[in-house]
Amino acid sequence: MATVTIRNLDDELVEALKKRAREHGRSMEAEARRILADAVVADAHTAGLGSRIRTRFAGLGEVTAERSGDLPREVELDA
Repeated sequence: MATVTIRNLDDELVEALKKRAREHGRSMEAEARRILADAVVADAHTAGLGSRIRTRFAGLGEVTAERSGDLPREVELDA
């Protein structure tokens, strides 16, 4: 695993991170890892639904939907 060092954090930010870590029952380091992981996962989900579907099924090849030759039919709206 890699090591990341972040320098020059504001004291207020460090205290807020410590508080959040205590609230979640984690060390400050574990809390920072969780925050980073959640942020990266959130960025991965910023693509639109269509793009995510295309990515998920990209390995299946192209799918062509057949259109029905039926003509439109009248709909009765009287209830």
